[in-house]
Amino acid sequence: MAKLAGLTLQPKRKERLGDQLYGQILEQIVSGTLKEGDKLPSEKELCLMFEVSRPVVREAMMLLQADGLVVARQGSGTYVQRRPPQGLIAIAGASDIAGILRCYELRVPLEGEAAALAAKRRSSQQLGQIKAALEDLGRAVESRGSASSADFAFHRAVAEASCNEMFVSILETLHAAIENSMAVALNITREGSDQRIQRVLDEHSRIYDAIAMGDSESANLAMRYHINRARQRITDQHQDV
Repeated sequence: MAKLAGLTLQPKRKERLGDQLYGQILEQIVSGTLKEGDKLPSEKELCLMFEVSRPVVREAMMLLQADGLVVARQGSGTYVQRRPPQGLIAIAGASDIAGILRCYELRVPLEGEAAALAAKRRSSQQLGQIKAALEDLGRAVESRGSASSADFAFHRAVAEASCNEMFVSILETLHAAIENSMAVALNITREGSDQRIQRVLDEHSRIYDAIAMGDSESANLAMRYHINRARQRITDQHQDV
């Protein structure tokens, strides 16, 4: 409990209090102030410490649990379950991480369906555009340069091949948030092994292959699998995913 003593939330106009509290606790886990197995203060204690309401604390705890960072044990309390990559806070602000992970959560069903429709409806020209975007992404990732723009271009090409302009419109509306989340995941990927980097490229290749074969179910699954794995790479330092 003393490990969180003295911390207060510094309200920011565009950030929800739940995200800020999530970020504060996440920062303590990443820094090692809160270690795996440490018990978090109770809901009431967190309310008093951070001067927030119970709903704010519950929202932050639900986000932390959903990301597998803490675990609630009935009748015992909430404990730190695992520590995210150490460089995570350096790559993105602590309170920004919750929004980044929510962006991935939205993308799973949205882009999964876009990929499925692309497999059914894509033209030869659109398939060529996806292929070109895949090759551009491969060059960007392998050069270890900035690859988030190339990554977004690949996902946009898939959305365009769905022949439903609403998918493209939604991606464009969320362009900044999506590319930011991609940049975070790609930066963490570069800190991993060469196998991890290759795995990311393979995930994109499987999406392309399924669309090229006209296999809508496989395209949906490949896209959903890739986005879920990208999200997992952000929060899990123990698995080379």
